Amino acid sequence: MKKYILLALFMCRCVLVLGVEAPKKSTDANIFGHVVDRDTHEHIPYATIAVTGTAFGTTTDASGHYFLKNLPEGALTLEVRALGYASQTQQVTLRRGQTAELNFEVVQSGISMDEVVVSASRSVRLRREAPALVSVLDAGLFEKTNASCLAQGLSFQPGVRVEDDCQNCGFTQVRINGLDGHYSQILVDSHPVFSALTGVYGLEQIPANMIERVEVLRGGGSALFGSSAIGGTINVITKEPSRNSAQMSHTLTSIGGSNSYDNNTMLNASLVTESGRAGLCVFGQSRHRSGYDHDGDGFTEVPVINSQSVGMRSFFRTGAYSRITAQYHHINEFRRGGDMLDRPPHEAQVAEQIDHSIDGGSLSFDISSPDRRNRFNTYVSFQNTARKSYYGSKQDPDAYGTTHDLTVAAGMQYIHEFRKLLFMPSELTFGTEYSYDDLGDRSVGYDIHTDQTVHIVGAYLQNEWKTRKWSLLVGGRLDKHNLVDHVIFSPRVNVRFNPSEAVNLRVSYAGGYRAPQAFDEDMHIAIVGGKRVRIQLADDLKEERSHSVSLSADLYHTFGKVQTNLLVEGFYTILDDVFALRDMDDAADGGKVKERYNGSGATVRGFNVEGRAAFTRWFELQAGVTLQQSRYREPEYWSEDAEVPPVRRMFRTPDAYGYFTASFKPVRNFTADLSGTCTGSMLVQHMAGSGVGQDVAVSTPSFFDMNIRLSYDVRIYKEITMQLYGGVQNLFNAYQKDFDKGVDRDSGYIYGPSLPRSWFVGAKFSF
Repeated sequence: MKKYILLALFMCRCVLVLGVEAPKKSTDANIFGHVVDRDTHEHIPYATIAVTGTAFGTTTDASGHYFLKNLPEGALTLEVRALGYASQTQQVTLRRGQTAELNFEVVQSGISMDEVVVSASRSVRLRREAPALVSVLDAGLFEKTNASCLAQGLSFQPGVRVEDDCQNCGFTQVRINGLDGHYSQILVDSHPVFSALTGVYGLEQIPANMIERVEVLRGGGSALFGSSAIGGTINVITKEPSRNSAQMSHTLTSIGGSNSYDNNTMLNASLVTESGRAGLCVFGQSRHRSGYDHDGDGFTEVPVINSQSVGMRSFFRTGAYSRITAQYHHINEFRRGGDMLDRPPHEAQVAEQIDHSIDGGSLSFDISSPDRRNRFNTYVSFQNTARKSYYGSKQDPDAYGTTHDLTVAAGMQYIHEFRKLLFMPSELTFGTEYSYDDLGDRSVGYDIHTDQTVHIVGAYLQNEWKTRKWSLLVGGRLDKHNLVDHVIFSPRVNVRFNPSEAVNLRVSYAGGYRAPQAFDEDMHIAIVGGKRVRIQLADDLKEERSHSVSLSADLYHTFGKVQTNLLVEGFYTILDDVFALRDMDDAADGGKVKERYNGSGATVRGFNVEGRAAFTRWFELQAGVTLQQSRYREPEYWSEDAEVPPVRRMFRTPDAYGYFTASFKPVRNFTADLSGTCTGSMLVQHMAGSGVGQDVAVSTPSFFDMNIRLSYDVRIYKEITMQLYGGVQNLFNAYQKDFDKGVDRDSGYIYGPSLPRSWFVGAKFSF
């Protein structure tokens, strides 16, 4: 293992040494100016100014002015972006010693057509010109929905649903296009550092103030990102410093109107040098949530959480066309569910106690030629997780365990733009990647050891022929997984047609795969039920494969002053050799053994529809709905009881679900935000226990979860602003009403909103 890490670090160092440009003499070529609203002529503060194709950039100050110095000589293109405005570009030619003035008048746009994404092709691209459809959640949405972590904000996208799957520990799972979390790849800054362990609790462990935006790529993505990118890919882009600023907030939430509270404090600060050559952004979060017992049986429905997070992201511009970026985060989280929360876990009737210590980070280097026709990137990233756990019931003294997981990934990527290749201009992308995951899990009292080492070597190649109207992308990826005997090939084909800037049509095919693994963290639910479960892989186990086809139309139109966007997407996914579990003979120590084997296939099909409208400067509305079916080809047995019939419908996959957000701003300083999710009936497992005498598949009722947030901004002093806010989550209290009770409850029988009706208040200071 050490040799691979050293090799990756040496590779990065070589690139840094060879690729960093030698210091050049100052050009004294400068640009200054301002950015104003074309209609009101008001100056726009904190608009982003970038010199396209270079590492130069800045933001306007509080008065709406900017200054860029020591720029490269020659023809330059400047692009301005500001929240609520359409992007704009201007060109200028500079000579050594020249200072030019360049002013911008930007037009208000409630719906942006020029969002920047990287997940569609692993290179920076305008969303409307990307070969695959990418949805974007920005930091503003997390604020509007009062989300304190990644999990609470993800549901506000078509085809995406987040659910709670355990009463004791409250772990969350994201489902994309009807497929569960095992079929989704989660990235941090485009790097695969989420393992089988951290993927379970990780959605709640990433604080919202760490996030700049989240890119969601629905459908197969294995051709770019490797294993598990079948249902979709979630790429978390962390905050990057753009200007000198600071922000601190505190939110107090009363869960269910009880004496159980969620206290959440967040801090952000960024510092950028005067020259814009270097910048540093830091974040911190401290959260304490009390346990909540909804039905009064003494057992929690919402677990205790104590967490602290700190982290940073920085950049250093080594030249006009190169930069180094570094990111680091530390997360410490303690959670406890069950009963007798103030007692040691082995004295409780049911206890799930998990103490995570997570350290992660990355180092990347980017360099390009002056004409941007050649671009190179290399990176190394890691995440180290140390965990102490207790999964037990009925005062079991032997249920303590420890887990250690180290994930390392390294890669490099080269992009070359051809002015013409065969029949039109093209962009060729080639990359290699290596990932390593070493996991050791110990159940101390039962002497159960699970060791899992996964290492994957991958290489991908794609070429995109493109113009402003047309795009044809053909590519594929080869992966050698140590648990699979053969090399795995994942192809992709994407076609884009833009007859105008307001009409974006796409059709795509993608192959994907999911590699086998012996460790499943979500099996802890069975462990708490008193069954020591371990998993073995069948001798003839093959990887799970997928074939995904999607068609989409992304349409923009303005009716008078009303800006609208309509997205319609159809998807169809075929799964072959789907992983399933079957019971084997019990182990000598009395624990249960389950074997992972290849069951029958499955199909997932459906439609995503999303509409957005900006009616005026003070009213915006967005809503989406998904209609889909997730079915096995053959009925699958899911219970140990032979009398329980098999099912074809996948569990926890409603045939209809959706979301909406609405923002009202009748005056400059006051905002009212409404948001909500609706979920149709779905099939949920209800295992025998205190609730039912026999395992049964339950059709749940439909439910609607609505939130309201009111905020008011107060200017305290010059550039210092205080925002006071408050609201209600789950306004109509659409909370599950048939939880199991007592020590013999089925903790996995949980559905519906994660919280009952809850009130929150808070304050935020910004400058």
